[in-house]
Amino acid sequence: MTRLLPLSLVLVLLALPAAATAQEPAPAPGADTARAPLLPDPPSGKATVTIRIRGLDNGRARIMSSVPVVGSVKPYRPGQRVRVSYYLNGKRIFGKNVKVQKGKRGRGRFVSRIRLKRGGKYAASAKVRAFAGLRSDRTIRKSWKVTYKAVGYGQCSNVVAGFKKALRRMGYLPGGGKCFKGKTGRAVLAYRKVNNMSRNSHAGKGLVKRAYSGRGGYNVRHRGAGDHVEVPLGKQVLVFTKGDKPYAIYPISSGAPSTPTVQGHFEFGTYTQPGYNNLGMYYSYYFYGGYAVHGYHSVPNYPASHGCIRTYISDQPEIFKRIYPGLDIYVF
Repeated sequence: MTRLLPLSLVLVLLALPAAATAQEPAPAPGADTARAPLLPDPPSGKATVTIRIRGLDNGRARIMSSVPVVGSVKPYRPGQRVRVSYYLNGKRIFGKNVKVQKGKRGRGRFVSRIRLKRGGKYAASAKVRAFAGLRSDRTIRKSWKVTYKAVGYGQCSNVVAGFKKALRRMGYLPGGGKCFKGKTGRAVLAYRKVNNMSRNSHAGKGLVKRAYSGRGGYNVRHRGAGDHVEVPLGKQVLVFTKGDKPYAIYPISSGAPSTPTVQGHFEFGTYTQPGYNNLGMYYSYYFYGGYAVHGYHSVPNYPASHGCIRTYISDQPEIFKRIYPGLDIYVF
């Protein structure tokens, strides 16, 4: 015999399908389960940037030359810019923003240049930023080395000008301009004396390389003495320095073995003799009794004076002006 269900249960069962059909349909496999917020369309492609270093000879370029970095971007978009970065001995030194020009076959082209003012190993890289629907890209660094040449009296060039600037950074005084003159020769002589090289004014390829690379400066002995003068007799130079930074280095000739220069810590006094005296001493500035720093017509590359510190006649007026009463001088 069939039993009838209670009316209340029948009503509940009839309501269940209606509730199920009121729900969202089950998502299809792989379909998003939620609506994403509206965002800008992602870049549709990637720009590709490449560079080449021009003007090299077996991977090298001459010091003070201008080296072009030539590159391309694909695809080209009007208004594109590339950031070219330059490195020296692995350290980034500066960057340039370069405009991309329209080239052939849908490519863009750009050129950037660097002048090689210091010695060392150079490198360059480039980066194009995301632009006009394209993602960014960057190159690896491409490097090159530097070649040097000797310089000498009478030569005038950018290489000579850069060489003189390199010497000035270390405290030597080669004079200004682009020409190798007498003052430049005396600066080279001072450099050679400081670095225990043969004592002459020849600036060979190796010396030029050392100077451009910032090597060969004078190491101050009395670093905590403030503004003072040092005269290392073994090197035969006179050095003006502030703390540990030399700013004026001159070649000298000190006392001969039979009449040695007094050694120790002294101060310049007020006794001076501008011009020549009756002994041929030029612009004398005394620091201990009869011992003075003065110009003289003969300044050999070895100790030869009667005890004073001889300097070149052409240097001494400048030295005289740098000295003042109470300035410390260390002779050792």
